[in-house]
Amino acid sequence: MRFDWSKMGRMPPAALVEARNLAHHAAQWPAKAARANLRAVPDESHSAFNWDASHAALISQVLPAKGGGVRVGIRIARLELIVTSGSNVLDAFQLDGRTDAAAGTWIDSKLNALGLKPAGSVKLPYALPDHPAGNRPLALGMMGRELGELSRWFGGPAEVLEEFAGRLAGLRPGPGPLLCWPHHFDMATLVRLDAGAGESARSVGVGVSPGDEFYAQPYAYVSPWPRIEGSLPDLPPPGHWHTEGFFGAVATGEEILAMKERGKAFLAFISGAFEIARARLGA
Repeated sequence: MRFDWSKMGRMPPAALVEARNLAHHAAQWPAKAARANLRAVPDESHSAFNWDASHAALISQVLPAKGGGVRVGIRIARLELIVTSGSNVLDAFQLDGRTDAAAGTWIDSKLNALGLKPAGSVKLPYALPDHPAGNRPLALGMMGRELGELSRWFGGPAEVLEEFAGRLAGLRPGPGPLLCWPHHFDMATLVRLDAGAGESARSVGVGVSPGDEFYAQPYAYVSPWPRIEGSLPDLPPPGHWHTEGFFGAVATGEEILAMKERGKAFLAFISGAFEIARARLGA
């Protein structure tokens, strides 16, 4: 069942900042659980999430629990932590009315019962802004609409990004898995154009951010490495080049929602921008 892009825009993209900050902080508990229980890899992908459309959730890689593997994650629309096994949700913890510390206590109790190491002892190798609620219980109030819209900004783009990557199946080395990174909270596939892994290896990151210090709203991006030098070619609508802080082709959430067929426009933008970047990189 394809994602319905007509449901997007019930809340303006720029109105999602607080919801995004709350979800970003909540997602650190599943990320810590993964760090505690999976072998570290250089690119940090052991702590990254997949989008699970069946649960409408960001979920971890499989953790080696006794009795069979489990995943932990966050269902953004309800701001709740979940533990899953296959298609089943084993347990859930809604954060409304609870403190961040209580969320940590809950997930550690579930991990302990599953024979896994606790998340609470993990120190993250990056810093986030202070938690919006501090040490107080979360009071989501009327934020359900914002959280629902934020969830759709993961669900819709995830489907399009998977379709984009599927169209590059014959490219080698080609696209990697679609992952959401808990540090910046963006979701992307890295399309490798060279087999090597050094600084000179060409690649293009294609993804979506729910918003950050550059844009206070969700945005799609296509970021080539090395960055393109010289004059920059025109991009497919509704894109523009972003050159400060990071380099890439960008289309903001507001711009995407203004397009007639949003999902198709999203796909056309990232596909067209990717081909421009690939050509300029000489691949």
